[in-house]
Amino acid sequence: MTEDRRPGVAFLGFALATGLLIVVVVALMRDFVAGWHGGEYASAYIGVTFGAMIAGSLCRLARPPWRSFGTGLILGGVLGFASFLAVAVALYLALSQMSS
Repeated sequence: MTEDRRPGVAFLGFALATGLLIVVVVALMRDFVAGWHGGEYASAYIGVTFGAMIAGSLCRLARPPWRSFGTGLILGGVLGFASFLAVAVALYLALSQMSS
């Protein structure tokens, strides 16, 4: 079985996942959803991240061109998870320095 090489479709999957993550961050910064606080936005961000990784994994099981699209979704989800971890570590370090 040959692997499909469609970088445009993979980029589309990556752009979709990354775009959804950016929408959640912008919604947090501008407080788009009335009544939501930081925790709800964080939950939405984590949901989009893991949703992209799960949807990407399911797309990888399908026939081409969905395999490339799934790869892009997985990469976008992993990028979102890595950025979430970076922010969490930065907040942890800042709070630990502030308390000492």
